[in-house]
Amino acid sequence: MNAPPRTPDLATHADETARGERPVAFLDIAAMHEEVRDDLDAAWREVTAHSAFVGGPWLERFEAEWAAYCGRAYCVGMANGTDALIIALRAAGIGPGDEVVVPANTFIATVEAVLAVGARPVFTDVAPDTLLMTGAHLAAALTPSTAAVIPVHLYGQPVAMDELCAVARRHGLLVIEDAAQAHGATWEGRLAGSFGEVAAFSFYPGKNLGALGDAGAIVTDDASIAEAARSIGNHGAAPGLRYVHARVGVNSRLDGLQAAFLSAKLPRLDAWNAQRARAAGWYDRALEGVPGATPVRIAEGARSSHHLYVVRVADRAAVQAQLARDGIETGIHYPIPCHLQESYRDFATDRLPVAELAASQVLSLPMGPHLDETQAQRVCDALTRAIGRAD
Repeated sequence: MNAPPRTPDLATHADETARGERPVAFLDIAAMHEEVRDDLDAAWREVTAHSAFVGGPWLERFEAEWAAYCGRAYCVGMANGTDALIIALRAAGIGPGDEVVVPANTFIATVEAVLAVGARPVFTDVAPDTLLMTGAHLAAALTPSTAAVIPVHLYGQPVAMDELCAVARRHGLLVIEDAAQAHGATWEGRLAGSFGEVAAFSFYPGKNLGALGDAGAIVTDDASIAEAARSIGNHGAAPGLRYVHARVGVNSRLDGLQAAFLSAKLPRLDAWNAQRARAAGWYDRALEGVPGATPVRIAEGARSSHHLYVVRVADRAAVQAQLARDGIETGIHYPIPCHLQESYRDFATDRLPVAELAASQVLSLPMGPHLDETQAQRVCDALTRAIGRAD
């Protein structure tokens, strides 16, 4: 559920290639797939040979694997991460008359999901160093109608869940984690997705664990939530009864091929995350003391999955344009905070200064398990020069 990276100037790329310098990709998905090529080919052959395209053993296998990975009792596959959020809310009983607290600094799908179930989003600001919601933000946003909170583990960094969950428990709120960017991330040793009543994941191709198309899932320890989610995502079907529809549902099923592809990639997730962490370390060291480039801080207690490496720069447009000319692909996550989006301004009751300022400054640098040290240094050198030119 990420915005696509900015496309660098192709003419500049031709010049760089002539000099022996290839562009630095925002994310080298092709390299990831080449690493698992044999496993992906085998998955394709197996699923197509058995025509197990909707439901079937490969879906069941991945659901069991992902539940076990996340330390949860149940996993239910969905068509995409946005559906996972919507169905998680519905399965947990959130609907009209309820307020759901969400951070303004998130991808719009978090807010879409709240409105899709008829609830009202209540926006909070975020911490200035991590750009994440905190327990204090949640406490300040509470009203008599607050029923749930969606902490968003953004950029790969988990929210400080002990503090936030303590506030939620005191006030009887459901905690529904948006873990779309946090596959394998931990807070105080516990995996993102293992704290709330239910958690939603996206397996969009650019995610740390990405399918070869749209895909998503929820995880939970609550059997009733899992059963409701599976029913809602399958046209409201009653368990084991064909053409009996116990609920108003939708069609949102993780198909067998995508499940098989995810199973093929899952054994490499931890190693890929470790390689991302190594790349983040190169960035940290190269950018230490560089004026005008402030990386988003990783909080003590967090182990980030480093889905993104985000820095804050003052004159972002100029810096990004210069990086593009230097053959460095970048992204912006996200340029407009949710409460300032035209579609959601009716729900914006206050200014949220941290999220608003950050939205004008955040810049996502190339990141991925196959980014090498030479590329990382090239990015940092180009960023340093670009900031100097922008000053």
